[in-house]
Amino acid sequence: MTAIYDLPAPQGQARLMTRGWVFLGLAALIGSGLFSLLLVLARTPLLQEIVPFADFFQTALVVHVDLSVVIWFMAFAGVLWSLNSKPISGWLGPLELGLVALGTLIITVSPFIAEGLPLMNNYIPVLRQPLFFLGLGLTGAGFILLIFRSFFSGFLPKVMAHGEDALRLGLYSALFPSALAMVAFAWSYLTLNPTLEGEIYYEFLFWGGGHVIQFTHTVLMLATWLWLAQATGARSPGSPKIISTLMVLTVLPAAYAIVIYLGDAVYSTAHRLYFTRLMEYGGLAAAPLMIVLMISLVRGKRSPIGLLPVRAALLCSIVLFSAGGLLGFMIEGINVVIPAHYHGSIVGVTLAFMGLTYFLLPRLGFGRPEGRMAHWQPYIYGGGQLMHITGLAWSGGYGVQRKTAGAAQGLENLPEIAGMALMGMGGLVAIIGGILFLVVAINAMRR
Repeated sequence: MTAIYDLPAPQGQARLMTRGWVFLGLAALIGSGLFSLLLVLARTPLLQEIVPFADFFQTALVVHVDLSVVIWFMAFAGVLWSLNSKPISGWLGPLELGLVALGTLIITVSPFIAEGLPLMNNYIPVLRQPLFFLGLGLTGAGFILLIFRSFFSGFLPKVMAHGEDALRLGLYSALFPSALAMVAFAWSYLTLNPTLEGEIYYEFLFWGGGHVIQFTHTVLMLATWLWLAQATGARSPGSPKIISTLMVLTVLPAAYAIVIYLGDAVYSTAHRLYFTRLMEYGGLAAAPLMIVLMISLVRGKRSPIGLLPVRAALLCSIVLFSAGGLLGFMIEGINVVIPAHYHGSIVGVTLAFMGLTYFLLPRLGFGRPEGRMAHWQPYIYGGGQLMHITGLAWSGGYGVQRKTAGAAQGLENLPEIAGMALMGMGGLVAIIGGILFLVVAINAMRR
């Protein structure tokens, strides 16, 4: 008997919470898109000379990253865990969503209300001002409540008899690295050397937990791929027992974080190195399931016409995530190959969640995204991002440094200029693709 990897439409409060998290994710993308426009203009040759935003570059980068990665991914963790929740009512769900939404609003407006030093540390860059930290604290509190509620209200199948069981186990297993990441943040905060200040302090603070939570994003993306692949015509990838085993295998390496924290001081070089190695080699645990899903797609049938936008987003997600992973093995030094790597991986996850949005809207009582715009949007966004990371990787090979803008980039030779120009053009195309996604999604919601 062929396994069907699908989840039923949510009911009751689970349906309301799913809709709420989708709305929050779209709002975060709107905000990040506005800030990303400033970023691209500040780094594109010729334009950077006439646009008066170069001095705002790092502040815009902080908020852009926090909205497009931290909040957007958090919102879709909320979507998927709400889909895996039992149909119960209560106040905890609305409270967690309200806290994250309020925190997101505060983070977005904080640069325009109070001046704060932008600190470009990895994972969660910050603005050093009280209002920003208030917003960040509220989102963190809401996410912790989401994890807590999902542990107790989520479905945890005992027997892997059906495809639905494997999907639910994958979604539930993502809670483990999420909870571990929150513990890691707290552990780092309590044990950091108090003499550390500025960017280096937040670099160490978020380093461990930031690495661990990548396992959450990866397994949620893989569960989304599995769901969307079969919905759009892929062959069944295998038995639920095999798929559920591969899902759990994806998150198991996150447990090594406990060993790292017990072994070396949070502010030590060894601590940083071991977490880097954890991502390099632990991330390979996702490869078996990725390969199985790709084979099932190649051997599948054509997608139904109404789901062509979903299939497009799925294919682009696989390409970008794979490209980001490959670029990770090409990193040497501190240059723009690094953002090329994580942009590819991040955009791969983002495209999966875009496809999930298209797929879920009809199940949540909205219209179905249809038409040429919906079909081509993932290719425009994904193609622009592929140009973007190709330009970054090319320029990184010539030593262009990361986290710089304008004259600070040191663009003197034609290959460097060409690479960053390709980056800029790709970024602008990707922004157009992102805007089209919002247009398609909002139009579907209005029907």
